[in-house]
Amino acid sequence: MEASLVRRTGIAFEAIPAAGVHGVGLRALPGNLWRLARGVTAARRVIRRFGPDALFFTGGYVGVPVALAGRRLPKVVYVPDIEPGLALKLLSRTADVVAVTADDSRGRYPQRKNVVVTGYPTRPELQAVGQAAARHALGLEMGRPVVLVFGGSRGARSINRALWARLPQILEETQVVHITGELDWPETAPVQAALPAGLARGYHPHAYLHDEMAAALESADLAVSRAGASAMGEFPLFGLPAVLVPYPHAWQYQKVNAEYLVRCGAAVCVNDEDLGEQLAPTVLALLANRSRLEAMAAAARRLAKPQAAMAIAAEIERLVETRGRSRG
Repeated sequence: MEASLVRRTGIAFEAIPAAGVHGVGLRALPGNLWRLARGVTAARRVIRRFGPDALFFTGGYVGVPVALAGRRLPKVVYVPDIEPGLALKLLSRTADVVAVTADDSRGRYPQRKNVVVTGYPTRPELQAVGQAAARHALGLEMGRPVVLVFGGSRGARSINRALWARLPQILEETQVVHITGELDWPETAPVQAALPAGLARGYHPHAYLHDEMAAALESADLAVSRAGASAMGEFPLFGLPAVLVPYPHAWQYQKVNAEYLVRCGAAVCVNDEDLGEQLAPTVLALLANRSRLEAMAAAARRLAKPQAAMAIAAEIERLVETRGRSRG
């Protein structure tokens, strides 16, 4: 998935063999260790050819063989989630700088003094154009509230199912921009065809949004989504309140992210297993309580750090300059 997204930006992409070793089971472990060993060899070739001044990591076990191959190079690690995953925990031990999204993450690196809070970097395309222009771009009405529903790059089946089960009820009060993900996109047509004509015009499904994602975020009065790391940056950037549904079949990163945003007043949380019963009442209750929705939006805006990417880049440049001076 990353390959197509990176190449879309015009950035060169090279894959490194890698595999997880935590919680994979004894049967898979030998093969995964072999893939990691191959990854170190492949990473050495890339590093030798590219000749980097520094290495920058931001998650995933693919970083481990690269870090081993470039162990003498200065390293910056960016941890997008409040709680680091196992790979980032390992990488942060050897990193010269650890950048984090929020101050709540500092306590997770008690042994380190070089932890800096930069915020979550968002891509330049996520620029505000005004709600009227954003809604016009997506074919939305101005006078009705908009709910943006999505589950990440590949979609979230439980969120899709829960929305479709209560879609007519929700569309009575709002418009819905629904990013289904590629996996569930074929199921959209029968759902749309079954809607009464008066409600169908308020349902706007998409398999995925690239350039139009800024318009979707700015159009919305409320988001329903997973609690992945992007929720820490994109929702605050647009001052967008959220109903967060942490992904249940992984370690607790999304749960911790959701708890942070709830504690800050920018979101409410619904457990994945409760979606069927709670999604519609939660969404409709928030839309009916305008003052609470506005308070959540203000809380989200207070968390925004629009210059986060520049702050991370500055840390990388500072590290390279400092290392260069110390060498010569």
